[in-house]
Amino acid sequence: MKARFLVAAAALSLLAAGCGVSENTASGPAAANPNGCTGKSDATATAPTGLTLALVPSGDANKLVQSVKPLEAALTQRLGIPVKGVITQDYQAAVEAIGADQAQIGFLPSLQMIQACTRYGADSVLQTQRNKKISYAAQFFTNNPSKYCADTPTPDAKGNLFCNGTTAGNGPAGLDELPKIKGSTMALLQAASPAGYIFPAAALKKAGVDVTKDVKPVQVTANDASVLAVYRGDAEVGVSYWDARTVVQKDTPDVGKKVVTFALTDEIPNDGVSLSGKLSPEWQQKITTALTDYAGTPDGVAALTAIYQITGLAPADLAALQRTQEAAASIGLG
Repeated sequence: MKARFLVAAAALSLLAAGCGVSENTASGPAAANPNGCTGKSDATATAPTGLTLALVPSGDANKLVQSVKPLEAALTQRLGIPVKGVITQDYQAAVEAIGADQAQIGFLPSLQMIQACTRYGADSVLQTQRNKKISYAAQFFTNNPSKYCADTPTPDAKGNLFCNGTTAGNGPAGLDELPKIKGSTMALLQAASPAGYIFPAAALKKAGVDVTKDVKPVQVTANDASVLAVYRGDAEVGVSYWDARTVVQKDTPDVGKKVVTFALTDEIPNDGVSLSGKLSPEWQQKITTALTDYAGTPDGVAALTAIYQITGLAPADLAALQRTQEAAASIGLG
């Protein structure tokens, strides 16, 4: 059975119950346990006859619809029941879908993994790996390197330019240059995005720059859109996960020369997989095993790389996930 994939607008009806929940509202079975995100499975739950996998749009949603098909097929085969994917309207819609049991599996950023647990008892079971790491830095990039680079930009093997010690992608780096952003146009994602808003805003705050007052925001919907906003000159500075320039390099081969990475935030816990607390422990384990085993195959690596540049899956580091919550709190987000 081949399940349908629903994108943004089509997913609205599925996720309608989740709309309007504020960042500071906690509800659900685990609301009294805001720090220890171990979730709450239902030992009495009956076996599911199908599963819905919620993903958040980190780039072109239409491309994600196609990219996720092999994962849907692999899970359907390995679990013996239909698994369908939905691309949610935004980060928070995915959390609310988990809470309303309209999705049982969520590929979520780190903050939303914590929210799904503390609000609704979801289990944070896996974190993604990229370059054998379960953390990454958000990058600041610009089309005006003479202003933000304290040294001469140098290319990596793909020809993308970096300065201020950012080439390896390990944060923090180049943060002394952040005060220069004050008064500039800046591409930012929604406030729920760890790499596209939370960690950059926290780094800017430490540097004396308030993103709500001291920059001219250019609102974008995804990491690749942030890169393109700077590439096209709509913003002087942008932020994204490291290195989102590679996502648009096929269509804009010179992006790495026109858009230069000049600073990196502190390391951010990688996104990961959360499972509904309404699943039984047995089914939570089945899903976790199926995902982990698939991620260990060449086909699985290819499929997960196409979705979110994932090269592996590892057990979730619950203590590390709290760093995103702390960074969000530092800039006034719940």
